[in-house]
Amino acid sequence: MKGIRAFGILLFLAAAAAAAVWAFWPDPVAVDEAQVVRGPLQVTVAAEGVTRVREPFLVVAPTAGTAARAPVEVGDRVVRGQTVVALIEPAEPAILDARARAQGEAAVAEAEAALRLSEANVLRAEAELAFAEAQHERNRELAARGIIAQRMLEDSERQLATQRTALAAARSEVEMHRATLARARALLVGPSVAVDGGDVPGACCVTILAPQTGTVLSVASPSARLVQAGEALLTIGDLADLEVEVDLLSADAVRVAPGARAFVERWGGPAVLEAEVRRIEPAAFTRVSALGIEEQRVRVRLDFLAPPEARAGLGDRFRVFVRIVLWQGEGVLQVPVSALFRQDGGWAVYRIADGRAVATPVTIGQRTSEAAEVVAGLVEGDRVVAFPGDRVQDGARVAARPG
Repeated sequence: MKGIRAFGILLFLAAAAAAAVWAFWPDPVAVDEAQVVRGPLQVTVAAEGVTRVREPFLVVAPTAGTAARAPVEVGDRVVRGQTVVALIEPAEPAILDARARAQGEAAVAEAEAALRLSEANVLRAEAELAFAEAQHERNRELAARGIIAQRMLEDSERQLATQRTALAAARSEVEMHRATLARARALLVGPSVAVDGGDVPGACCVTILAPQTGTVLSVASPSARLVQAGEALLTIGDLADLEVEVDLLSADAVRVAPGARAFVERWGGPAVLEAEVRRIEPAAFTRVSALGIEEQRVRVRLDFLAPPEARAGLGDRFRVFVRIVLWQGEGVLQVPVSALFRQDGGWAVYRIADGRAVATPVTIGQRTSEAAEVVAGLVEGDRVVAFPGDRVQDGARVAARPG
């Protein structure tokens, strides 16, 4: 009886000890599990971009003058060689100050006096010509009767020719002084005098036709105003011929190659538009970020591969989001980036084996924001801990978090 009683006490103590151990034994750490899989992997660089019309046409004023109110508005469709896009009229003369007006009036008075003098010279030349003609007629009759010598007749002929030339010169001088008077009076013309272009439309104006078929992208000013030669009036572009301009960090730009695929997203339409890198500019420029950090940026230009119908509504200088493909592969062994952590200067993951987390060094190749290529350390089908926290240690018991 004593042996049975002792065995019962021992059994009770063992059960109590087992219960105590079970009560104080730590629970497995709940973790998120991820699996090492094979599949396609695509490494991209993302940045915001701006659409641009590939070949915009800037219409400028060919001469100085007054540009009439713009006959076209932004968004209007224009046809090359048919649509009038601008009219330039002669500019009105400037307002004269007191000194300039006094000088102009004096010049007019001087020109009028010179004109009167030249007209008097014409009257004198006409009188002398009439006298020379009468004298020559008498000398010719006397020479015919042999009363005077032939030499006197020749002298009268020469005198007649001289007087005729003097009259022609006097009349030319009158015309010259009339032109001088007109020029002097023109200097007094003020801005209140309008230029008469006659009944012919555009007779006094320069009419500018559209240099290219397209859409008006911008108008410098819709109102009439003074313009100088070479001043911009409006811009015309073909919205069907768009490109995308992206400013990448120089460190990212060196990894981009001409011809690389790209995807245009968040442009407002339902579909993702395919594009292709056409040009990477060789010179970088400095841009200050929103945090005040100077960054070296490189401008990259892309061509749309999607037809214009697939990007209806997309216009010039619209903001878009672009992903440029740097590298891609099929059947790539990959692990979620959330499972990686640093260990001894390299990368490692917690591989789940027999319910425990085993710290496993891995070699990583290409990586994206979500997945990384596994070069060595894991095999397909391995389960790893995603987002390992401080409670996850090498050899710790883990269990998949429910849900």
